[in-house]
Amino acid sequence: MSDQTPQQPDSPNATPDFDAMTRDIAEVPAVEVITTVAVHLMSSAAVNLGLAEEGAAHKDLDEARKLIQALAGLVTASATEIGSYHAAPLRDGLKSLQLAFREASVVPDEPGQGPGEKYTGPVHG
Repeated sequence: MSDQTPQQPDSPNATPDFDAMTRDIAEVPAVEVITTVAVHLMSSAAVNLGLAEEGAAHKDLDEARKLIQALAGLVTASATEIGSYHAAPLRDGLKSLQLAFREASVVPDEPGQGPGEKYTGPVHG
């Protein structure tokens, strides 16, 4: 995306320049959009796994499961499109989150039944 931020309207009745914002996103390569979304999913999953500074305060394994599942689907579906240079670190991050989920679970899922494992296959430590 461009380094410029869309200008805020000067008055409450003014509307943002949606044409300019659309042009900005149109200039972003697909690989950048995909990796950015993946990083957001990873970050949110990590927070929900309790891996952030205030860990236990934000821990929600149900939310983490959903985010990891979505991340696994995105990484698996896009891997051939974005190439191994971009996909490999995303796969590594995904596996780390899957292992952290397994460790955080009081009752671990059966192998192959954890979040995202229907896309990645069973994850072993």
